Amino acid sequence: MAKSSIAAIDWITVLLFILLVGFGWGNIYSSSYSDEVFSITDLSQVYSKQGLWIVLSIFLIIVTQAIEVKFYEGFAGVIFVGSLVSLLGLFVFGKTISGATSWYNLGFMSIQPSEFAKAATALALAKFLSDMQTNIKRVNHQLKAFLIIALPALIIVPQPDPGSALVYAAFFFPLYREGLAPIYLIIGASAAILFVATLLFGPLLVVIGAVLFVLGFLMMQFMNLHHERRSRTYTLIIIVILALCVLRYTLSMTTIVETLTAYLEILVPILNYSILGILALVIGFFIGLLSKGTATQRQKPNYLMYIATLAVIVGFCYSVSYIYTNVFEERHRNRFDIVLGKAVDAKGIGYNTNQSQIAIGSGGWFGKGWKEGTQTKGGFVPEQHTDYIFSTVGEEWGFLGSTLVILLFVFLLIRLLILAERQKSQFSRVYGYSVVGVLFVHFAVNVGMVIGLLPTVGIPLPFFSYGGSGLWGFTVLLFIFIKLDANRVNEW
Repeated sequence: MAKSSIAAIDWITVLLFILLVGFGWGNIYSSSYSDEVFSITDLSQVYSKQGLWIVLSIFLIIVTQAIEVKFYEGFAGVIFVGSLVSLLGLFVFGKTISGATSWYNLGFMSIQPSEFAKAATALALAKFLSDMQTNIKRVNHQLKAFLIIALPALIIVPQPDPGSALVYAAFFFPLYREGLAPIYLIIGASAAILFVATLLFGPLLVVIGAVLFVLGFLMMQFMNLHHERRSRTYTLIIIVILALCVLRYTLSMTTIVETLTAYLEILVPILNYSILGILALVIGFFIGLLSKGTATQRQKPNYLMYIATLAVIVGFCYSVSYIYTNVFEERHRNRFDIVLGKAVDAKGIGYNTNQSQIAIGSGGWFGKGWKEGTQTKGGFVPEQHTDYIFSTVGEEWGFLGSTLVILLFVFLLIRLLILAERQKSQFSRVYGYSVVGVLFVHFAVNVGMVIGLLPTVGIPLPFFSYGGSGLWGFTVLLFIFIKLDANRVNEW
């Protein structure tokens, strides 16, 4: 006998949602209230508006639970097309806020359709991958899946809202769960690493490092044929690295520095780059060791493939400067420069992050107490109730409170992974993994941005940041999956 739909709801997930929304509202209230003006019903106050949107989100929850599961699967394509139309309509009817034309002005409030497009994209991707005719291992089906993910992102970028577009990379997570080859992940991660490394060290050093990496990989393939030679090679590499490190740091501490300063200014950078180069060689060496099984140890390396790979790397590294200068806007370049340590601008483009770090650091272990944050009450952190809401947590609740919030998000993500894995239908499983991916990217990027590990990209913290569209979008995204999970007992 099937359980009732209410009894089948995963109340652990619902409880985590309530805790995050409640704690989020408390911090929005703390960051925006005024001693002179206080009225919970005054909709001119930020906390009152957020409270109203939380109440209205209950209506959305009821609607998502009342709709039959077959509707989500049957009309996934229609919902997705509707979301694309709503995004395109912004170029004609959109309202510009903070330089981005991402909202529809409804008079009494503004709606940001990109927040709801995430749920629509998750439904469309789940519908496509669960189709019996779809085989994600086939290139043409991979391209169709990539197109579903890319279409809303490509519409959002020119608004311009690159932060919201970045979130759509999260949809590659369910693709890998369903069998997408890891080569795409390797290429994407490699491109990101090469891009950042080129900005830090220049294209020449990065290309040299790539060449050494490939040489190390090839060395390992040859060493697999001769175990004794391989053992001697390990020993030699370790000795060289240790010798260079000892020489580097001995020179920096010796009293001879006073008389050989001119020589050391040349020698120390050479040693630094030598150590990095040999590390690249060693990494390639050991990856070659791990990637080769006994059955393939005697296969001849494909030198043409390695040459082509190096050619692509060289071309990419020497195009980074052009891309960085001509594709990235100046504000984005400035933020990257600050994060990479290439520039310091505590009063300009880096002001938000700098003030956020001060607020979080001032909270100490236990925080200053609710509504007692001096940085918060002084309004020193711009956009503190929206993208920088986590700085309020750090200042007023301290390290322990910040850890609690992070743990709540981690518990929610783990719980959703458990729910996704227990789904009987592929549609529900893919949608569940899409929800996990979207929430994880929002959470990781927002917290990383607030503490200064990542550049500011304007991504809200789910269920925490101020905003009706954001709260409703995440609520719909989450509770559609809760409905799908509750229906699993009636499947098959």
